Amino acid sequence: MATQQIPVVVLAGFLGSGKTTLLNHLLRAGDGTRIGAIVNDFGSIEIDAMTVAGQVDSMVSLGNGCLCCAVDTSELDDYLERLARPAARIDVIVIEASGLAEPQELIRMILASDNDRIVYGGLIEVVDAAEFDDTRARHPELDRHVAIADLVVLNKADRIEDEARHELIGRLADLAPGRPVLCTAFGRIDPEMFFDRGPGEDRDATVRQLSFEDLLREASADRVPRRSEEAGDERDHLGCYACDHDHDHAGHLHAVYESVEFVSSEPMHPRRLMEFLDSRPGGLYRIKGFVHFDVPQNRQKFVLHAVGNFLRFYPEPWAKGEERTTQLVMIGSGIDAPALRKELENCRQLVPEEADENSMWGVLRYVPSREE
Repeated sequence: MATQQIPVVVLAGFLGSGKTTLLNHLLRAGDGTRIGAIVNDFGSIEIDAMTVAGQVDSMVSLGNGCLCCAVDTSELDDYLERLARPAARIDVIVIEASGLAEPQELIRMILASDNDRIVYGGLIEVVDAAEFDDTRARHPELDRHVAIADLVVLNKADRIEDEARHELIGRLADLAPGRPVLCTAFGRIDPEMFFDRGPGEDRDATVRQLSFEDLLREASADRVPRRSEEAGDERDHLGCYACDHDHDHAGHLHAVYESVEFVSSEPMHPRRLMEFLDSRPGGLYRIKGFVHFDVPQNRQKFVLHAVGNFLRFYPEPWAKGEERTTQLVMIGSGIDAPALRKELENCRQLVPEEADENSMWGVLRYVPSREE
């Protein structure tokens, strides 16, 4: 069994955008997910609202199983190493970029790390909808940050009118072509948009058997609703599910995302699958699961991890008696579920021996070398 890797998500945004509110929401709404949060200052994290189980130098253990570290850039590698140790039982690491480094520098550090227990989990840029123009004037580098983001969160979207919001979404789409833009208020986004839920103590089991139950589970009242491919399209003008307009909309805006499941008992044709992955449609943020190729010397299970433009395959043996299938979950916003499923169906290898070893070259480019 290959070493299970922990996604490292970078959360960026300028002062007042709401990224700390979003981080606090993730820490509260993880539902059993053990999050390692790396921040520049404990003052931004609502530690006093949680039970502090213990403290070791710059690392605080929160009563809900999460860990929080206050570090500077020079300590980042060390704390990534500490959080990734099996004893910490962390499921995901979230770095709040403020005061640490430029987002692209953090990405470079994660990608350059020789720690085989972590993997890049995406750059999330949080933008203040109400103060976008003023923030852009004060910080011209905002355009560059949005352009390299894997996902853009338009926070405080309830504070501007419909027309202004739609115009702003269009401007962000121009800055970050093809990237999902999620509108929300108070940072309320379902954590599964960014990472898989799962109790830390049972992480290995959840990795071995891809589960769709959580993705299809009805959101509870204090969580973010999401729209599966079967759900209707009844959303209000804010991009959230239609709700009872007799109550106050303030604080009720939620970001909606779609999840699409694909399962195939036929093997996938590697070249056609890579054509699909290399030209992923706009709005698609994450792909997870595993792939079966019926190609000589490459018939093992290929675990797939994709976020934004980042893509990796991790070959590992099939479990004894495990059915050779492909199972993928695609997560994004504004995606065309039937079209995605149709494209993947066209990637199947329906004729035996249709794919040879040369057809695997595109896939193998994304298999980490031993040195990575």
